[in-house]
Amino acid sequence: MGRISTFGQHLYEGRVSFDFVGRRKLWYSISAAIVVLAALAFMVRGFNYGVEFKGGVEFTATVKAANAESSDAMVKGVEDADVPQAGDPTVQTSGSDTIRIQTRALTQDQATKVTQSLEKAGATEVSQNLIGPTYGKQVATKALTGLIVFLVIVVIFIWAYFREWRMSVAAIVALAHDLVITGGVYALSGFEVTPATVTGLLTILGYSLYDTVVVFDKVRENTKGILTSSTRTYSEQANLAVNQTLVRSINTSITALLPVAALLLVGAGILGTGPLKDLALALFVGMAAGTYSSIFIATPLAVQLKQRDPAIKAQTARVLARREKEANEPVVPVAAGPVRAVRPSGASKRAQPARKPRSQRGKGGS
Repeated sequence: MGRISTFGQHLYEGRVSFDFVGRRKLWYSISAAIVVLAALAFMVRGFNYGVEFKGGVEFTATVKAANAESSDAMVKGVEDADVPQAGDPTVQTSGSDTIRIQTRALTQDQATKVTQSLEKAGATEVSQNLIGPTYGKQVATKALTGLIVFLVIVVIFIWAYFREWRMSVAAIVALAHDLVITGGVYALSGFEVTPATVTGLLTILGYSLYDTVVVFDKVRENTKGILTSSTRTYSEQANLAVNQTLVRSINTSITALLPVAALLLVGAGILGTGPLKDLALALFVGMAAGTYSSIFIATPLAVQLKQRDPAIKAQTARVLARREKEANEPVVPVAAGPVRAVRPSGASKRAQPARKPRSQRGKGGS
């Protein structure tokens, strides 16, 4: 911990510095590649929507052991029900003794026939949940409405707090970056998109915004009165702000990701399915992407937009001109003065012979 504290202190004082702002093209390229992969995942695989969105019937069957053999038995039970609308069901294990079977929308009589067939196939208890497709549309509409309202509030808040529309734009771009990456991971993983997923997406927006605002606040502190400075540019002061908050961002992210990783492990590895797994995946990916975007996307983009301001351009030109002038100034040698011998400290003076009194001078000494 001592080394980490020392490293953080060096970052804060500027003795150690990473060029986050100056290498923004590299970060943009990395993010663009990830976003393209996420977009391809949308087009190729798409989302695995849960029954809450596409409508249908979800049967929850209790068995002795939830394994591949019992899952095949449940699929055979659905087929033996002789209900064409229940064909090609989605079967997932949930815990050690529960299997979830999802089918398309069925009538009550058809759902009853499937339930009886599952019990004959070995299920000790079967419950059913009929969900119409209108419910999924309502969930999606409300989620989209909440997202739009959230983004509008974010723009107003950042503009009012920092008095800078460029930071609002950079924050929105970072949030969109996090949403696209999280969605791409969901498409690639094949996890179900459920209302818990929507809750997780809205939650990571708040986390990502919090991390971005902390960095922006330090940028504002470092660049206060920058127009009158002739020693450092706006870009350099903003980059210093990112370095000063780097250790805090990493520590906060690790602290937040550890319990979320535990939830994801329990939800996917132990329970096997359910809203806990869907929520944990959205939170884990979104938090990691939010930390990345606040450091590598939001601040460099805000600085890039700010550098188009004529006043900032003029201030940057003054700083660079002064540095060039100082670099080209000839070195004037300093004239050396006379060198005087310096008696070592503590050295005694050379002994001198004793002089005779004036009255005895000229007389022969005895």
